[in-house]
Amino acid sequence: MTNASRDQQLLLLMTAWAIGLMVSGWHPFDRATWLMEIAPVLIAMPVLWVTRHRLPLTPIALSLIAVHGIVLMVGGAYSYARVPIGFDVQQWLGLARNPYDRFGHFLQGFVPFVVLRELLIRAGGLDRGRLTHFLTLACCLAISAGYELIEFGAAMALGQGAEEFLGTQGDPWDTQWDMLMCLAGAISAGLIVPRWHDRQISHMNRHAAS
Repeated sequence: MTNASRDQQLLLLMTAWAIGLMVSGWHPFDRATWLMEIAPVLIAMPVLWVTRHRLPLTPIALSLIAVHGIVLMVGGAYSYARVPIGFDVQQWLGLARNPYDRFGHFLQGFVPFVVLRELLIRAGGLDRGRLTHFLTLACCLAISAGYELIEFGAAMALGQGAEEFLGTQGDPWDTQWDMLMCLAGAISAGLIVPRWHDRQISHMNRHAAS
């Protein structure tokens, strides 16, 4: 894949994100919640652009990042506890709460697993064995724990106003469930993605060496 084609792929992602940000930010349920929820997107956009030639990501990693960004924007627009499709799933499955937040935390493990695995292999020089798999899982859990600490800080700073950002829906074990869903997402990615991911990493390495 040439630098021009990588740029095109990244521009497509950023165009989709820009449209998503405009739509989700047009009239969000709560502006402060929206800003906090889409903050990772605003951080990722310049990082992806600056590193697009020095360390371009595989198509599968970029695609998953794009999807995760859209999920964050939808959650920010409605607040996770009020996303309409979550209510539909709640009714279909007979759940006690809107599960969109659980899905978001599942992706919080699934997507970082792929990205971090790629960085550890390509930039960190690790092999593709069990140690890399374990380190990637540990990094995903660390990210989840860090995010929960950010939510804790927001709750302390904003008081009752942080309820929409936290999205606990009255569950006292919400933090533990969030981390468990992140772990489930990371484990799922480790079972589903590596063979496909390894082929793309090998292709990127061959291109870089040529």
